[in-house]
Amino acid sequence: MDLLFSNDRRGEYPESWYAATAEPLAPFPSLEGETRADVCVVGGGYTGLSAALHLAEAGRRVVLLEAHRVGFGASGRNGGQLGSGQRADQVKLEKMVGAEDARRLWDLAEDAKRLAKDLIARHDIDCHLRPGVAWTASSESDVRELHDYAEHLSRHYGYDALEVHDAASWASICPSPDYRGGIVDMDAAHLHPLRLAIGLARAARDAGAVIHEQSHVTGVEPGSPNVVTTGAGRVVADHVILAGNGYLGGLQPEVSRSVMPINNFIVATEPLGSRAAEVLTRDIAVADARFVVNYFRLSQDGRLLFGGGESYGYRFPDIRKTVSKPMLEVFPSLQDVRLDYAWGGTLGITRSRMPHLARPAPGILSAGGYSGHGVGTAIHAGQLMARAVAGETDGFDAMAAVPTPAFPGGGALRTPLLALAMSWFALRDKLGI
Repeated sequence: MDLLFSNDRRGEYPESWYAATAEPLAPFPSLEGETRADVCVVGGGYTGLSAALHLAEAGRRVVLLEAHRVGFGASGRNGGQLGSGQRADQVKLEKMVGAEDARRLWDLAEDAKRLAKDLIARHDIDCHLRPGVAWTASSESDVRELHDYAEHLSRHYGYDALEVHDAASWASICPSPDYRGGIVDMDAAHLHPLRLAIGLARAARDAGAVIHEQSHVTGVEPGSPNVVTTGAGRVVADHVILAGNGYLGGLQPEVSRSVMPINNFIVATEPLGSRAAEVLTRDIAVADARFVVNYFRLSQDGRLLFGGGESYGYRFPDIRKTVSKPMLEVFPSLQDVRLDYAWGGTLGITRSRMPHLARPAPGILSAGGYSGHGVGTAIHAGQLMARAVAGETDGFDAMAAVPTPAFPGGGALRTPLLALAMSWFALRDKLGI
């Protein structure tokens, strides 16, 4: 079974609020026959679209292959948070790689955030970009940890875009009885993720990239040149960029040992009208400190977009039931609110929660495993791979040097072992341990 086709109709976006409020491009033709390229990009999400855009702007002949539609996967379904830093926080990175390399990773993450904002501005992408992403917590100890982290970033990284909130001031922003305080990052942002993906595809097309949709890649044969095959054609290319992330499947076993697919889910309520103030009184996005993170924000038409819950198999569960439980724990007053949309998607995670950038074979580059922090990181990874193709490898090498150890048991045992670990952490959150 292939995750690309387990839960969705071929060549169609999922029935999400994002798809209902986006303006898709006319379909790109599927690949038929053989074509030649300097670079073949596999995957039409943020990573692949950014790589194709930057390669085309540099004058490379680039062909991008997407199994469904551009932005079909996690890039068009996620929570829409453009965060600061890496997915692993700087305190953890300092312990993992040392202070000097942690600083380098922070600077790269800030480059990623700037790049995403710059591309949105430069290509006039109407994706509802707004400033402000908050982290909140349900326990006093987790709140103290967030406040300490804000102080750490200010002292050691000169990062002063963070507001610190105690229980009272946080309640004036987010009236949930579940939370006890938090921090708000006003240099981070939130946006409409599918509109961003479509905008990047438009920019890549206009720069000269050749995009083929409904072109499911079935094999990648390394060599000089490399050969990428689909059901109806093939691309012969000097370089290949693998940008499938959680949907990569068995195309590259070395990558799949370190990047594991998991499913995450979002619902959109009916428009809340004046009741939106029961959720947020400011136009910011929020994520909490649970191991399985809840995240939410208000849409442009006043709906609560709430993400929560995970699964590890091929088939999605009852999404409304899965997400309603954490949503009503956070916002019990919304018990009577209708859910108009419910959708899921597959992302890639790593054990270290840091992205996995690698050279699995000569002439082949790969990036994925963004672990829920992919909006800016994926766009940046695409740029880094485009630069690496041209021989500018510093940024790519710095990210590739970060340890992303393989999951124990490989493909056979990683899913049940992760499900067991997730169950323990969910119980720990529930008990407040």
